[in-house]
Amino acid sequence: MVPHGELLVKLDKMGINRKIERWIRNWLKGRLQQVPLKGELSGWREVTTGVPQRSVLGPILLHLFITDLSTKSGSVLIKFTDDTKLGGITNLEKDRDILQEDLDDLVNWSNSNRMKFNSEKCKVMHLGINNKNFSYKLGTHQLEVTEEEKDLGVLVDHRMTMSCQCDMAVKKANAVLGCIRRGISSRDKEVLVPLYKALVRPHMEYCVQFCSPMFLRDEFRLEEVQRRATRMIRGMEDLSYERRLKELGLFSLTKRRLRGNMIALYKYIRGINTGEGEELFKLSTNVGHKNKWI
Repeated sequence: MVPHGELLVKLDKMGINRKIERWIRNWLKGRLQQVPLKGELSGWREVTTGVPQRSVLGPILLHLFITDLSTKSGSVLIKFTDDTKLGGITNLEKDRDILQEDLDDLVNWSNSNRMKFNSEKCKVMHLGINNKNFSYKLGTHQLEVTEEEKDLGVLVDHRMTMSCQCDMAVKKANAVLGCIRRGISSRDKEVLVPLYKALVRPHMEYCVQFCSPMFLRDEFRLEEVQRRATRMIRGMEDLSYERRLKELGLFSLTKRRLRGNMIALYKYIRGINTGEGEELFKLSTNVGHKNKWI
C-alpha cells in the first residue's frame, strides 16, 4: 500500500543521498504484475504502490515511510513494519476522548499519505479488571472488541495470564515431537537431543521474556513436553526426570527461564543493557554493606 510518489518525496526530505534515492526510484519503478481470476490472467499493469515483499529493502522503506506517524497526546504508539498498536490508560471519559482523538490523528495521517488502515483487522482489547470498556471508532468504523489476539507470534488475552500462549506452545511442540517420534527410527541421544533442541524446545521458549507462564499448571504442561521427549531416548525410560536431565546435560525449562532472568540482571548490574534494565529494576536507597535491587 506504500505509494511510490509519497515515499520518494519523504526520502528526499530526510536528506537521503541523491544517488541512493535515484537507485531506490529505479528499483521501484517499472514493475509489472498480472492478476489471475478463474483461470484467466489480466493484462500487465504497472505497480505504483507497495514495496517488494521478502526483500531486505522492503521493510526498511516501509519503516521510513511511517516515521512521521505519531499522536499529539503522547499515548503509547508502537510501530512494527505493517503492525501498529495504540494504547493508553482510560479511567475517565476525558481519557477515552484523548485516545479517540489519537485514533482520529492516525486516520488523518493515513488519508493524507494514501495508505489507509484495514479497519476490519483493527480491534480493541480492554485490559484490567476495572476497565470501563469504552468503545472506539477508526474513522466511521466501530472497532470490534477482542478478548485475545496474536501479536508477533504471541497469543495475548485480555487477562494477560499467558495461558493461551502456553497452550499454543504446547500444542506446537507436541506436534513436532510426534513427527520426530514417527519419522526418526533412531532412539540414540546423539540423534534425538539435537533434534529436540532445534525443533521442539524453541516453541516453548519463544518470546519467553514476555510470555513466561504465570500458573503452575501452565509451567507443568510445558515441562511435560520435555519429560516426554527425554523418555523417548533409549536407556532413559526407567530413570527419573531429574536423572534423565543430568545424563543428557539438560536443564529443566523452569531453570532455563530463571537462568535467563539472572543473566539479564547481571548484565544490568555490570553496566550492560542499562536502558532495558532501568525499566525493570531500581537501586534501593537503604544503606548497607551491599547494594540491594528491587
